[in-house]
Amino acid sequence: MDIKIKRLRPEAKLPTRGSAFAAGYDLYADLDADVVIKPHSTEKISAGIALEIPEGYFGGIYARSGLATKENLRPANCVGVIDADYRGPVTVALHNDSDETRIVQAGERIAQLVIQPFLSVSFIETDELSETVRGEGGFGSTGKA
Repeated sequence: MDIKIKRLRPEAKLPTRGSAFAAGYDLYADLDADVVIKPHSTEKISAGIALEIPEGYFGGIYARSGLATKENLRPANCVGVIDADYRGPVTVALHNDSDETRIVQAGERIAQLVIQPFLSVSFIETDELSETVRGEGGFGSTGKA
């Protein structure tokens, strides 16, 4: 699948894959200067790109496992969603879960982008739902004897 991409600045890096079978494409910080993220706070980091995602798909922005586990930085909304009709700048709101200040540098990998299909549905209001074995059990209710 081809996806049109536009650099918003000449210095912006295009997304890359870490391996041939990687589902995610690394997004890079497009910055003029380092960004300081204080403990337990969030900063918006531009990736310096805009995308034209095909209808029926969306771009999921996920944490990079290394950045999350080693630096305690993750997307503030846990998973960002880029809709197919959005044409603006790709921005990652990075949250610092640690008690220490973190610094994001220009060109640093900040998140990963996964292009995913989705189903468009219609909701039909009803007074009754079909019964299942599980029923209304939730939050750890399955797998118990």
